[in-house]
Amino acid sequence: MIAAAALACMAALPALAHHGWAWTEDGFFELTGTITAISYSNPHPTLDVDAEGEVWRIDLATLRATANAGFMEDTAKVGDEVTAIGHRSRDRSERRMKAVRIVVGGTTYDVYPSRVPPS
Repeated sequence: MIAAAALACMAALPALAHHGWAWTEDGFFELTGTITAISYSNPHPTLDVDAEGEVWRIDLATLRATANAGFMEDTAKVGDEVTAIGHRSRDRSERRMKAVRIVVGGTTYDVYPSRVPPS
């Protein structure tokens, strides 16, 4: 039974790898590019963004927090320019970041308002 529990925990590690903030760098990172794909689903919405020929995955907050920020499923579309401010993955081989703020069409959405960098 202990072996089965350990195996279950190891299988869950990839799913937990991108939740929380431990997988991100401490400093803020800004990325601007064109949205190539949008997923507005659990556990959190994501944007795929082409920035200078490299596609980045931008993780937003939970669905509720993202909606509370005013960013809804139809707020942005493929082809829109977006600027994301947040924290990039500690693994520099990944083109992935967790955004605290995104700007689309001149409108700012603070999906993690308590984590937004000071102006």
